[in-house]
Amino acid sequence: MRQQREGSPFTGLATVALKEAADHMTSARIHLVMLLVLLTAVGAVYAAIGQITETVSQDQFLFLRLFTTAREPLPSFVAFLGFLLPLVAIALGFDSINGEYNRRTMSRILSQPIYRDALLTGKFLGGLLVIAICLLVLWLLVTGLGILLVGLPPSGEEVLRGLAFLLASFVYAGVWLAVALVFSTLFRSPATSALATLTVWLLFTIFWPMLAPLIAGALVPVDPLNPMTAVDLVEVERAISRISPNTLFGEMTLALLNPETRSLGIVFSNQLSRALIGAPLPVSQSLMLIWPQLAAMIAALLVLFTAAYVSFQRQEIRA
Repeated sequence: MRQQREGSPFTGLATVALKEAADHMTSARIHLVMLLVLLTAVGAVYAAIGQITETVSQDQFLFLRLFTTAREPLPSFVAFLGFLLPLVAIALGFDSINGEYNRRTMSRILSQPIYRDALLTGKFLGGLLVIAICLLVLWLLVTGLGILLVGLPPSGEEVLRGLAFLLASFVYAGVWLAVALVFSTLFRSPATSALATLTVWLLFTIFWPMLAPLIAGALVPVDPLNPMTAVDLVEVERAISRISPNTLFGEMTLALLNPETRSLGIVFSNQLSRALIGAPLPVSQSLMLIWPQLAAMIAALLVLFTAAYVSFQRQEIRA
């Protein structure tokens, strides 16, 4: 006879999530990663402030330039964040499950009135909570530095765009946290799961921009007698590149932090017949522009978490 579970499968979820977040916040590993992010972010913003004060002009979105302006040899704050956020998420999640196996505490935890559902979901939510706190603190720090050193408070629209960028960064980091959680359930060794997650990150960060044109060229050969095949090639290449979360995050930040961006795809001249070139879009239009990218990343996050959930539910746990 099949035994039914008693009570809610998510009993103790909040306890697990808060305990996981507290463990992360007191971990030396996370402190080192956060210190790296903080130093690079402050350096990038300080360099951007120097560049902005040298080339000050009548820019109604001057505050947003703190996030996107780069000054040699440092990249912009957005570029730093897109590179380092996955590392923070990987550091939070690569040993979430297999770490309990290695410490021989998994059976002890599940002997309490806590189901696997609550344990896995709580660990994931605990990591997301730490990411949300760190991103909020970082955003407030950048905002404070901008107000103090530039002397220009952000407008209401700039605040809305900054908050939307904060949400996009949170979802982007959540995708990589889910990737780390999947490998943490698949492999019993934390070193193996960390290596597998870093391999996926390197694939999408370094190699995917080079592989996408090669794959598109093999799928859609260009016919010199048919110019539209070149357009098809660009569309296929763009679709393949959007498999990478890095590409989706880059497109979202481009539309949110650069209000003059009117499209994230190919634009033909007849589509610009009634458009004011250089006129900024309102926040609502920019949000509509990035909605497909945001929905795709949320879907990827849910699919990856579901894969980790199914894998964890099927595992045999021995004392």
